[in-house]
Amino acid sequence: MNFWQKSSKYFLLLIVGALLGEGGTIAYQAHHALSQRSQFAQQDSRSASVVGGITDHQRQSLAALNYQPGQSVIAYVNHGRSTLNPRSWTSNRVDYQPLDDLGRTSRGNTAFLEQHNHADTSLRSDQNAQPAGWHDNYGGNLVYNRGHLIAYSLTAGINSDTGKYQPTMVGDQNNPQNLFTETDFVNQEVQTIYETKVRHAIEHGQRVIYQVTPIFRDRELVPRGINLQAISTNGQLNFNVYLFNVEPGIRINYQSGSYVPDLKMNVPVPLDAVEAADNQHQTNSQFKFIGNYQRPIANHPRQYVRKW
Repeated sequence: MNFWQKSSKYFLLLIVGALLGEGGTIAYQAHHALSQRSQFAQQDSRSASVVGGITDHQRQSLAALNYQPGQSVIAYVNHGRSTLNPRSWTSNRVDYQPLDDLGRTSRGNTAFLEQHNHADTSLRSDQNAQPAGWHDNYGGNLVYNRGHLIAYSLTAGINSDTGKYQPTMVGDQNNPQNLFTETDFVNQEVQTIYETKVRHAIEHGQRVIYQVTPIFRDRELVPRGINLQAISTNGQLNFNVYLFNVEPGIRINYQSGSYVPDLKMNVPVPLDAVEAADNQHQTNSQFKFIGNYQRPIANHPRQYVRKW
């Protein structure tokens, strides 16, 4: 074997060795990631039958909070860490809770989600349910949305009666047990931040437990805010926040749902908020929505006009 043959053989061995080494590294990393995921779920000592999430004490504490104009619309609960039990993910479903005696979704809903729950938003249809405290928008100001607890985009195949999964691309749309009176600002600018986090997680194959609870003060019909928390079974997704249910330039009567203009109601737009898209056509197709919220401080609602 001459010099060049020896050199070529040696060089080939180096390449093969490098590839095997890299493959071994990748295999190790994959195994390590799977091991970490398993260990994360095992770290929670609670039984799989215990879902966890918001407590009665936390509900009362959050309900007592008053929003002050100019403050952040987002407050972190439990230092931003979910109290849901990752071991409780046993089947793909949504646990819908019955309405209370005032017709409110005060008990909240918990979803156990995976990849096929990403719904086709082009299949949305009109909504006509009127959640507790609902008032039609008037005067060209877009104040209220029919807010979903568990977003339409996260509920493909979920049967609104049973909460169980049945293969379809349509999400939960006009289900009274999954709706509440929510401001346009929070629904479009803020809640979507966290819904997107959940959607990205399930798109990448993670299993996620996601709980949404409207927070009412006493017997008021419109919630003061919403608790959102989620955890993936591998621990990569983990958040726990409270969103104040407020609208820039508007003062809400939470007891009845009525509202009046309030020039002092200035609300900072979160830095990671995506501009409110015109995606509320399903609420009432005779309306067209105009514009976005002023940044960095919003001081008036979006507008709408009638198409006919």
